[in-house]
Amino acid sequence: MRSLTAIEELRLKVLTKNSVELTLIEPTETGLKKSIMDATGIVRNYLKEKSVHDYSVQNQGPQDKVIIEGSFIGEFKLISSKVSLYRPNTKKGDPRIWFSGLGKYANANDILALVWYSDLLYIMNLSQLPIEDLINSSVVNPLKDVVEDIQRDELSISNELLVMLRKVAQKPVLSMVDADTSVGRTLETALGIDINSSKKPDYKGIELKSFREKRGNRKTLFAQVPDWKLSQFKSSAEILDEFGYWREEDFKLYCTVSAINRNSQGLSLKVNSDINHLIENSDKPKVGDFVVWELEQLHSRLLEKHKETFWVSAESKFEDGKEYFQYKEVEHTKKPIVSQFDILLEQGVITLDHLIKRNSKDKVVEKGPLFKIKPNSLDLLFPPSEKHMLI
Repeated sequence: MRSLTAIEELRLKVLTKNSVELTLIEPTETGLKKSIMDATGIVRNYLKEKSVHDYSVQNQGPQDKVIIEGSFIGEFKLISSKVSLYRPNTKKGDPRIWFSGLGKYANANDILALVWYSDLLYIMNLSQLPIEDLINSSVVNPLKDVVEDIQRDELSISNELLVMLRKVAQKPVLSMVDADTSVGRTLETALGIDINSSKKPDYKGIELKSFREKRGNRKTLFAQVPDWKLSQFKSSAEILDEFGYWREEDFKLYCTVSAINRNSQGLSLKVNSDINHLIENSDKPKVGDFVVWELEQLHSRLLEKHKETFWVSAESKFEDGKEYFQYKEVEHTKKPIVSQFDILLEQGVITLDHLIKRNSKDKVVEKGPLFKIKPNSLDLLFPPSEKHMLI
């Protein structure tokens, strides 16, 4: 796809600011003449993430073509379209997409924004449509209606969760287990949310992160193992064997690693922006750089996990030797600023925690590595947030 013009970039920012998730595609002159377009990687990923279509499991040939409903957004009306998703028998079945009636809506090399909402694929011409004027117009128009519906849906889910949290916060809740993670597990159980190891957000697209207040604890952003193919060490077991230590009956490596200093195990992080890698390094000459994360992968995890997040603080109270949580406040963040992530790594604001242990069955268990951000630093990574008192 070609580079966006200044006006197209501005229009894209307006849509993003209004919480519209989208992907972009560019019809070529040849494509318009032949009624055919390549379904590029970003288009395929978007359709898959939205559970619209997965080209990777689609067979080749016209008999397996999938047709979905689409609609071109004009300044004053919507124009129906049939969207074809298919893999031809020729050219190794390269994924294709086509919109019926596209030739009347767009010129060659216009940039189109695709938006999946309410079981319909909306197509808007980013090159021609006055996006900002239409959204801010006092006159009813199709784009304004769609954007307002999307925003209303987003707000309804966050309000729904907020009501649920306020019910839980009416009285202290007995901790489920004696562990640092209990503050989150207890809240999810009280809300009726299944506890699992999924990397997806917890509640209808909203991630829940709970923490005990007054501890100055760092907040967990996400967990992500290194890219073992790029790394000298090929498993968490190798890391444990090299840097682990005995604590009573456990052989473990529980430590924080930062880019601004070395920890007691001699470990530190470094960001190599030239090759877009985060590298963990040991001061042992025979080891040196031993594991690698691709920064793009970390960015993807951040965006996947924290598109929208409720950070819930709880007061910890003890009665008769048992811990209770009084959930008190929510900080609501949206859409992290990915470009800040690397800077905060370099500044030691975002750090990494190893949580590796060999259990009694000689099995290595890795609960991380966890990427965490210092307390009171969310505003360095996220746009302005909203705070809500629960009690």
